[in-house]
Amino acid sequence: MVTAEEMPWERSPDGMIKHLIHRNMNTPELCVEAYMLFLKGGERSGKHRHMWEELAFVVEGTGYDLHWDMQFDCQDKFIWEWAAEPRKFEWKQGDYIYVPPYTNHQSFATSDARVIVMSNRIIKDMGFDWIDQLERAPGF
Repeated sequence: MVTAEEMPWERSPDGMIKHLIHRNMNTPELCVEAYMLFLKGGERSGKHRHMWEELAFVVEGTGYDLHWDMQFDCQDKFIWEWAAEPRKFEWKQGDYIYVPPYTNHQSFATSDARVIVMSNRIIKDMGFDWIDQLERAPGF
């Protein structure tokens, strides 16, 4: 068990987060990491991409995500291209958001919001533990 007081806060490039499950917390999970993202109305997270998928659950608030989907091709070399225009997903309390691997994505809150974000630690432990931070959250 981990109490709320034991869960560390972080001023991350994506904004203020509270780690719920993390490898540095000495918990027994081997496959999952989770944190809660806190956004005030009118705020946005950083924009980033990574090789693992994310599952997000809106605990409180309203807002939207922008996702720039990735197109991949492998001919003589790897070709990575992202959509010029993002897809917009509006969300509210109780909604679920899926972020595919290597998709550029960013969250925007239209009211105070808390979003639980979960990811697969195994992908990170296989050597894909890198993130391209394309834009930092304002003030972070």
